[in-house]
Amino acid sequence: MILKRLGVLTDEVSQNLVEALDWAKEQGLHHVELRMVNGQNIVTLSDEQLDRVLKEVESRGLFVSGIASPLFKCALNLTRQVASGDTFGQEEETVEAHFNKFGRMIEIAKKLKTDKIRIFSFWREANPHLYEDEIVQHLQKVVEIAEKESIILLLENEGACNGGYAKEVARLVQLVNSPNLKALWDPGNEEHGGKRAFPDGYEQIKDYIGHVHLKDAYVDEAGKGVCVPIGSGNVKYVEQLNALERDGYNGLFTIETHYIPQGKTAKDGTLLTLQGLKKILQVLIK
Repeated sequence: MILKRLGVLTDEVSQNLVEALDWAKEQGLHHVELRMVNGQNIVTLSDEQLDRVLKEVESRGLFVSGIASPLFKCALNLTRQVASGDTFGQEEETVEAHFNKFGRMIEIAKKLKTDKIRIFSFWREANPHLYEDEIVQHLQKVVEIAEKESIILLLENEGACNGGYAKEVARLVQLVNSPNLKALWDPGNEEHGGKRAFPDGYEQIKDYIGHVHLKDAYVDEAGKGVCVPIGSGNVKYVEQLNALERDGYNGLFTIETHYIPQGKTAKDGTLLTLQGLKKILQVLIK
């Protein structure tokens, strides 16, 4: 059952970790992903801070399902003009700097008792296909390390990156061809970028999925992507969740709302998404 595999990115509830964890427990969630903790990116925390994080998580009967790292949210070449997006507290850095941080990301994952690290595919180039070989080479380097460390890397479809959509992420995963690189499927991101998540995107990525993020979105009349609570956007979640179950997906689901109601808080937005998801799950059960 999906609810038994459901968690949340803590900073989608609150920057205050204790507040976010209390909320997750109150809502009957089972796991958390970590990205920003008390205003700091997870990759900057000390061992002592990580020990406190794990203690807080486990004391509530939760577990850490993954590290939502910013790995490869950077430009392949700083001299070229590329897209950009949220780096969640991290400065724009070189590819080499990201490689240098990767070892620490693995240490953090192991300290928090997870084998999963979310990664990206570099800020989007004007013509991403021209740099496919270079992107794959970089991914292969970190995957080789991940294989030795028994870490699963999850490549997310992120519109600001070269692997912006299901088709592109699926191709990158296929080209790297390692059991330690899987796709992180976010149907909301697909719709946010103006692509149809289901059935189109899902059919392209379904054979490579290792984790699922849950949000909803649509493109407004001005052509801008807008995130909204689940059930309010264009993702066909009844069909999408049915398909995942039908096709044997047995991994986890994480709420990543990206929606704050006007005049309210991230927690309010995430609660609306959770409520919308539960309504959809009631339909599935019937």
